[in-house]
Amino acid sequence: MRRPSEEDSGSEERGALARPACGVRRHGYTAAMQTLTPHVYWAQRHREVYLRVDLSDATNVNISLQENNTLQFRAQGHGAKGDNEYEFSLEFFEAVRPEIKHRSTQRQVDIKIRKQEERWWERLTLQAKRPLFLAPDFDRWLDESDAEVELQAKEEKINKISVESRVRKDPYLGLKRGYLFMYNLVQFLGFSWIFVNMTVRLFILGQDSFYDTFHTTADMMYFCQMMAVLEVINPLLGLVKTGFFPAMIQVAGRNVILFVVFGSLEEMQNTPVVFFVFYLWSAIEIFRYPFYMLACISTEWKLLTWLRYSLWIPLYPLGVLAEAVAVIQSLPVFDATRLFSVPLPALLGDSLSFSYTLQLYLVLMFLGLFVNFRHLYKQRKRRYRSRKRKVQ
Repeated sequence: MRRPSEEDSGSEERGALARPACGVRRHGYTAAMQTLTPHVYWAQRHREVYLRVDLSDATNVNISLQENNTLQFRAQGHGAKGDNEYEFSLEFFEAVRPEIKHRSTQRQVDIKIRKQEERWWERLTLQAKRPLFLAPDFDRWLDESDAEVELQAKEEKINKISVESRVRKDPYLGLKRGYLFMYNLVQFLGFSWIFVNMTVRLFILGQDSFYDTFHTTADMMYFCQMMAVLEVINPLLGLVKTGFFPAMIQVAGRNVILFVVFGSLEEMQNTPVVFFVFYLWSAIEIFRYPFYMLACISTEWKLLTWLRYSLWIPLYPLGVLAEAVAVIQSLPVFDATRLFSVPLPALLGDSLSFSYTLQLYLVLMFLGLFVNFRHLYKQRKRRYRSRKRKVQ
């Protein structure tokens, strides 16, 4: 059977154009309906073909797929030539499934066709020359590589939904989030009070504020650091995903400095090093706790996130350095007062000074700095690597 040539189709269209349009009265008679070809825009994905027929207020829409893999379209509507009957046919590049979905709106007719095989077509039609009425739909157009990325994203989303549907929901999730939110809020308020108090006193009193920091802020710092013990318990209870060991290193290290070095020695309470230790601790926490607080309600501030994962880089080592200075300054005081000394048999001497324990603690302190710094760096790297993937 001979296919219609371009001359045949052109003569048919000229014949159609020669017929008078519907609704135009000449000498008291109504003209016959004119059959025209609408503008059709197309795009594809690996699984589907999308057609957009530029025909508004379409009625009597008839779409069918012939045995020769040809789509037949016929409808009444308002197109480029006004209200007329429009029709077109397209023989696809490869086989498609017989199920065709379409939706008519006031502006257009959208058609969705599933490919028989999931693959990228070189073109839409079997014939190499594109029909005059057919054009790319740039609103939906994607290159093959972009379409693959879109397809992969859809599959990942479907897999995620499937996994979430299989995971049993925690009936106490709301209660856990409420507890974590309140804990982080209380800690944020406590460290904010310390930070603001010290900052205001520094501006008013200058260097004189260094010597009475402990007496003005110690009670609040005691409270916050006792509350911080919960950060060691929370991972054990499965309330947070943070590791137990890094949390224990930080909380135990700070409490040794606060309760043993500062709290038990009055000679250390009036030293400037207390100011630097407390100020560096609170400067880190006023950004860390609100970040976790907002995470409990699935909220994120980009600036706060950046501060949470970046500010510790200079402040955490400085804080450990200030703690080390405090320990070194306390060594002669413990030797002189013999506080916390361990009694020894008479043959070995009077007692073993607690300063030896603190010297060992200094070594462990810098080992803990390495462990926690590595842990925090991995957190930061993981956080911004995942964000980069989402942007891509």
